[in-house]
Amino acid sequence: MNMLRFDLRLPEFATVSRTEQYHACLDMCQWADRVGFSGVVVSEHHGTPDGYLPAPVTLASAIAALTTKISISISALLLPMHDPVRLAEQLVVLDHVARGRIVLILGSGYRQVEFDMLGIKFSDRLQILERNVAVLKQLFTGEEVEFNGRTVRVTPVPHTPGGPTMMLGGSSESAARLAARLHIGFAAADNNPDLDTWYQDECKKIGFDMGFAVVPERLGFIHVSEDPERDWSIIERHALWDAQSYAAWQRPKQNSAVTVRGATTLDDIRNSGVYRVLTVDEAIPMAREGRLMLHPLMGGLHPDFSWESLERIEKKVLPAL
Repeated sequence: MNMLRFDLRLPEFATVSRTEQYHACLDMCQWADRVGFSGVVVSEHHGTPDGYLPAPVTLASAIAALTTKISISISALLLPMHDPVRLAEQLVVLDHVARGRIVLILGSGYRQVEFDMLGIKFSDRLQILERNVAVLKQLFTGEEVEFNGRTVRVTPVPHTPGGPTMMLGGSSESAARLAARLHIGFAAADNNPDLDTWYQDECKKIGFDMGFAVVPERLGFIHVSEDPERDWSIIERHALWDAQSYAAWQRPKQNSAVTVRGATTLDDIRNSGVYRVLTVDEAIPMAREGRLMLHPLMGGLHPDFSWESLERIEKKVLPAL
């Protein structure tokens, strides 16, 4: 599926304001909806110096109000960091605004500093995640639920029967098997095909016959250019910052399809395959296969520069399909 993604990080050297960046994101989502892209992905982290998006449900609601067709995925929604009752209420409203176009890819979180900031024990995160998945499922029924010794209820019921689609994100065998045991889908964070095998194996063991898994390609950014070398000279600083700062957060055994570890030069970035600058002719077959993964505001890129790529896609790539 041809997709856009946004984390809305801004390095200190960026030349766009935060407000301009947010409004560019909304404009680009409207563009994607109009030209026939499949969806948009927004992410979540807290307390970062670069202002990584901390409130994805809020942004997803704005996107939903401005679009009519594209799916809107929150990946990942860091479930242990949310009160499940208040979160369920927000998600129900979002589901109605979006008329059912919401996909929730749940994460346990991996940055100790975020848990410290929110007063949550890092070691409890998986236990909290499992509890909150079960509570959300119950709350999405609109019925009364016992939670922490009190009776709670979330109304109205969601637009989507049973609530928005939920998947568990992760890059380990334990995460894949946990997703199956939770009776939800699995969204692999890494491109390791064994993740699907482990998930399907656990589904068979427990008799869950509605399971599904998605394993991504190692691809996080595409820019379509008339002059790739010229545009690489603009993208280089942003891509290096994006790769280095994100890789610095990763735990030792953590893997991600969009992480480039140890990158110090443009060659490291270009050779990784995660960041790609394509000609129109190179982009056409990828678009035909549904493999355009755009991250147009990556690393604080100026929207004016990124719009040049989007306009090429609209005028020269999509008409060739």
